[in-house]
Amino acid sequence: MPELPEVETIRRDLEKLLPGQIIKDVEIGAAKLIKEPGVREFKRRIKNKKIKGVRRRGKLLIIELSAGFLTCHLKLTGQLIYGEKDNKAKIGFLLSGGKYLNFNDLRLFGEIRLVDDWRNLLQIRRMGPEPLEADFTFETFKGMLEGKKSRIKPLLMDQAFIAGVGNLYAAEALFRSGIHPARTVNTLKPKETEELFLHIKGVLKEGIKYRGSSVDDYRDASGKKGFFASRLQVYGREGESCSRCKAKISRIKTGGRSSYFCPKCQK
Repeated sequence: MPELPEVETIRRDLEKLLPGQIIKDVEIGAAKLIKEPGVREFKRRIKNKKIKGVRRRGKLLIIELSAGFLTCHLKLTGQLIYGEKDNKAKIGFLLSGGKYLNFNDLRLFGEIRLVDDWRNLLQIRRMGPEPLEADFTFETFKGMLEGKKSRIKPLLMDQAFIAGVGNLYAAEALFRSGIHPARTVNTLKPKETEELFLHIKGVLKEGIKYRGSSVDDYRDASGKKGFFASRLQVYGREGESCSRCKAKISRIKTGGRSSYFCPKCQK
């Protein structure tokens, strides 16, 4: 699933392309992707709306319109690509500039909504802080961890705890911090907590710098792959040698998800 760096990369791309354009029409090939309102009402309300800007909250893309907001959650296999009409797209938005905004989704897990105010969405109200915002300080992070006894990896992936961090970036941040993914929060030492805070921010910024990680279906708004996958140190590398100590990368299940780690570097 695209995480914060991938969604932010798409947002930055679309922010350069969409504002000022008008949605002239929408072609819907997979109605189940439209979660609200109903398809007929969605088509009626989206037409002739001017695009004012593109935002992101967690893993959610938010396109501000002249009336209302179009929200897009890519989920597992969603792609939002700007360009010529794609006949295989599940949803295609025809823009006044003659190009299309194509929503592709092989497994149809994505979610598109047209709402009056994105802040009222339940997933938004439940979402934790943005890890790259200035107000997400070490003191804030330390306070969020106090009293918790859960395993650190599933906690980092909990969108109610921190917004936008998923399996890939949690695994990489933990490796850089030397923390085993199955460790419980209450066993973390102050120095480890500080290292983890710094590396969460660091790996997310690096992911954005290299335009996301295309380990699966992720593509940027031009349909191109990101470059961060080549920099992964543990995620998806089971059985390969650790870049630090040459031990074999291992994989276990934590919180029902695969967790990649170095059994020697991460304690």
